[in-house]
Amino acid sequence: MEELRHRSRATLHDRLHRVRMAMGLALQAGVAAALSWIFAHEVLNNPQPVFAPISAVGTLAASVGQRLRRTVELIVGVAVGVFLGDLLIYFLGTGGWQLGLVVTSAILLTIFFGASVAIVIQAAATAVLIVTLTPSTQNLEIPRFVDAFVGGGIALLVTAVLLPLNPLRVLNRAARPALDLLAGQLDITAEALRNRDHDSAQRALERLRENKEELAAFTEAIEGAKETSNLSPARWHRRSELTHYAEAADPIDRSMRNSGTLIRRAVTMIEDEEPVPEPLPDAVAHLAESVRLLRHEFAVGEEPEKARERSLRAVSEAGRAYGEGVGFSGSVVVAQVRTTASDLLVASGIDQQEANRLVRKSFGDLEKPAGEPAAEREGTRKPPTAPPIG
Repeated sequence: MEELRHRSRATLHDRLHRVRMAMGLALQAGVAAALSWIFAHEVLNNPQPVFAPISAVGTLAASVGQRLRRTVELIVGVAVGVFLGDLLIYFLGTGGWQLGLVVTSAILLTIFFGASVAIVIQAAATAVLIVTLTPSTQNLEIPRFVDAFVGGGIALLVTAVLLPLNPLRVLNRAARPALDLLAGQLDITAEALRNRDHDSAQRALERLRENKEELAAFTEAIEGAKETSNLSPARWHRRSELTHYAEAADPIDRSMRNSGTLIRRAVTMIEDEEPVPEPLPDAVAHLAESVRLLRHEFAVGEEPEKARERSLRAVSEAGRAYGEGVGFSGSVVVAQVRTTASDLLVASGIDQQEANRLVRKSFGDLEKPAGEPAAEREGTRKPPTAPPIG
């Protein structure tokens, strides 16, 4: 029962979070639908402007960052559908089999020319409307074109001028699930290493592997923020602030992948009963804190200095662990701490070469006595080498 209550609370929290995330889009869609209907009905004297609000909502329902493209796709799809519908009706008339032929032709033609899925769907839908409504509604073609323009144009007007979303707020909301997921699973892994808890580490690995949705939402939000900052005059001043996020997407993705390798090897490390030096769980925990600090400093618009410091501290602890002695999987965990820390440094705005230099320096500072070359230091552990092939 306790587990059921916990899951219910988690489910409710997730649903409320999704509602908050979609609130701005829902408001934009409602306003765009209302304005497109009013404009088509009152200004253009269209007695039944059904397609205008449909086009507006269709544009806003597109992936964030793809709305300008979706408007063009709507219009192109309408053009193809109207052309094929009228052409085949002229030669074949209307009816069930004619409808099937029109839809099949619209889909095959648009696919032949390499159209997107949106154009294919719009062309087929428009062809259906033309064939089914032509007998009862005359001169449907021109209003359908006009409605597509009106609906798509008003949708862009709403998103760019009337109700432009704050791109940084959208990004912060989208980045939080991805970065919280990464930080949370690294924390669980650190605790699993301390307690040699194989099952806990395995669950962390499985959960991190399910990160596609969070990463997709983050990447989509970046594209949407770029589109908003380019289209909306009220958001032009945000362009420079979006640079951090835009440049951080790829290294955050890499840090996710490298953390997955880290956790997988931590699982093997526990299975094989390899030694777990005390600094190693601390290194993983510092990585988790670095991710949280990066998210916070991005959100408040600060230079992510604390996140960088914590990443390098993770590397230093990994260096201490390596010096105390680790097995094969342990050495991989150490290497992945270094690699993930480098990814986080790059995400914070440091170029790759400088990030690698800082990682090498932090890794060596605590294990190399001052004034003594590492190669000559007694007891230096060398990384394991793979057995020769064959």
